Amino acid sequence: MSNKRNLAPLCAALALGAALALPAAAKTYCCTDKSGHRICADTFPEQCEDRAYKEFGAKGVRNVEAPLTAEQKAQREAEAARQKDEERSVAEQRRKDRALLNTYASEKDIDVLRDRAIADLESAGRQTQEKYDAAIARKQQLAKELEFYTKKPVPPSLKAQIKDNEVEIEAQKKAIDDRKKDVAATRLRFEEDRKRYRELTRGAAGK
Repeated sequence: MSNKRNLAPLCAALALGAALALPAAAKTYCCTDKSGHRICADTFPEQCEDRAYKEFGAKGVRNVEAPLTAEQKAQREAEAARQKDEERSVAEQRRKDRALLNTYASEKDIDVLRDRAIADLESAGRQTQEKYDAAIARKQQLAKELEFYTKKPVPPSLKAQIKDNEVEIEAQKKAIDDRKKDVAATRLRFEEDRKRYRELTRGAAGK
C-alpha cells in the first residue's frame, strides 16, 4: 500500500513532464463531417473547411463557427444595418429631446414662440398678397391697352409685358399657397413640440 502511495506523485510528475515536452504550437482540430463522423487531426482536415470545429491547443479549446452561407451573411448584414439605424434614430431623438428642454422652460414658451413664428409668416404673406394684387391690377391695365390693337398687330413690347405679367401672377400665387402651407406646418410642428414636452416633463416629474 505504501509503495502505491509513493508511485502516485511520481506518475503525476512524469505526466506533467511529458506535457511540457510537447511543442508549444501543437494543435489538434476536431469536427463532425457531413456523414456525422467525428474527425480529429494535428493539421486542419479538409473535411472541416465548411464545418464548425474545435481547436485544442496549449491555451485550451477554441470553438470556431462554421462559415456563413451567402444567405446567412446577407441576413446578418441586414440585421446589423437595422440595429445601426435604430441606434441612430434613438440618438437623434435624444438630441431633439435635449434641444426641446433647453429651448422651452414651460408650455407657455411654446405658445409665445409659435405665435411669433406665425406672425412673421403672415407678415410676409401680406407682402406677397400685395404683390399678387398689384400683378392682377397690372393685368387689367394691360388688357385695356390690348383693346387698341384688335384690328392691328400687337407691339412686341406689349406682348412681352403681358407674358411677364402672367409669370408674375403665377409666381405670387404659388408664393401665397406656399406661405399658407408654411403656417400650417409651423402650427403642427409646435403642437408636436408641446406634446413631446409634456411627455418629457411629466415623465421626469413622475420619477
